[in-house]
Amino acid sequence: MLERLVKLIKENAPDKDLSNVSKEDRLIEDLGMDSIGMMMLSMSIEDEFGVTFDAPVSFKTVQDVIDYLEKNATK
Repeated sequence: MLERLVKLIKENAPDKDLSNVSKEDRLIEDLGMDSIGMMMLSMSIEDEFGVTFDAPVSFKTVQDVIDYLEKNATK
């Protein structure tokens, strides 16, 4: 799951150096995601993992996203 998520992060932040993404990395502070990047990442996550964000979800780290997906992903 981490590899699939990192691929999506890289696709949504192509101008960032994301060669060493870890579960502990913070999406905004460490990976440089901005609000548009986070929105695009959310849409990519919905498509890739078969989830729907009906309410705002506050992901701080890569691990936060993985925890959410482990509970909610259908793909």
